[in-house]
Amino acid sequence: MEKFKVGIIGCTGMVGQRFITLTCGHPWFELTALAASARSAGKPYGEAVAGRWKLEVPMPDAVKDMPVLDAEADLETIAGQVDFVFSAVDMKKEEIKALEEAYAKAECPVVSNNSAHRWTPDVPMVVPELNPEHLDVIPAQRKRLGTKRGFIAVKSNCSIQSYAPALSPLREKFGLEKVLACTYQAISGAGKNFETWPEMVDNLIPYIGGEEEKSEQEPLKVWGKVENGVIVNAESPSITAQCLRVPVTNGHTAAVFVTFRKKPSMEEMKEIWANFKGVPQELGLPMAPKQFFHYFEEPDRPQAKLDRDLEKGMAISIGRLRPDTQYDYKFVCLSHNTLRGAAGGAVELAELLCAKGYMDRK
Repeated sequence: MEKFKVGIIGCTGMVGQRFITLTCGHPWFELTALAASARSAGKPYGEAVAGRWKLEVPMPDAVKDMPVLDAEADLETIAGQVDFVFSAVDMKKEEIKALEEAYAKAECPVVSNNSAHRWTPDVPMVVPELNPEHLDVIPAQRKRLGTKRGFIAVKSNCSIQSYAPALSPLREKFGLEKVLACTYQAISGAGKNFETWPEMVDNLIPYIGGEEEKSEQEPLKVWGKVENGVIVNAESPSITAQCLRVPVTNGHTAAVFVTFRKKPSMEEMKEIWANFKGVPQELGLPMAPKQFFHYFEEPDRPQAKLDRDLEKGMAISIGRLRPDTQYDYKFVCLSHNTLRGAAGGAVELAELLCAKGYMDRK
């Protein structure tokens, strides 16, 4: 197949760097354009991020000499060079909303890692295994924007991807009444490592700005449904969350407590996780894990250091399922926050959009 030409706006930050490593050599995508702020524009990429490459894998040689464009000033040029862009820009929320909408109106679809458009009613916020049907809202969004190809699709917050996926198939079969989720989030979720954030060594910070609100509200959009050209949030379950920053490089862990409308057995829950296949698995998308959920019987698993890289960092690890005295059950989940939770989840979403024809050239 002819590859889709891809641009990355916000290419110099940690998530932008992840997008680069995932699109270089991708079987469906050809990385064609890199863009960032005016401060980096005009420089070769290797020079623009000199001393600021934050990933554990080396910078691909293919991008070192690629010129960095200005994500705002060069918008029309970029839109003319690519079939769609990934967005990981670091700007104020209203500026991000305006920029992403400008790309969409230039007939350049946007797959965004940013939170700016997550609550726009006709913008799908998709975890590909959970709610691919939300892509059905795109024609209504295009009508609002006045576009033929252009649209915006976003991925959800990284923290909910440590626990919402495990709850989703259980919700469909047994119903959820209430959920308590305590998340223990890696420092890469703040775009940092221990070199740039030495204060996190031997430390825990019991606050991440805005994270608890996102963790309590975003699953309800993911579990909602498309009606009359917008996504209507689910009314239940009731979710409460606490989000803590912990001294871990990658991997968000969640301690989950759940009460069901119709209480399943632990064996039923494990069987549902073991047998689950979503649309990405059925389509064989390149980024999709073959086994979405991995359940560990060992009492000390999952662990970030041991399990975050399962299935290219795209699987969800689960363990410690047991009865609870206040809720029906409690268990622990883990996801890789910059792969499944950020760039990897966005790349899988882009693959789904390509497979469903939304990226076709018109």
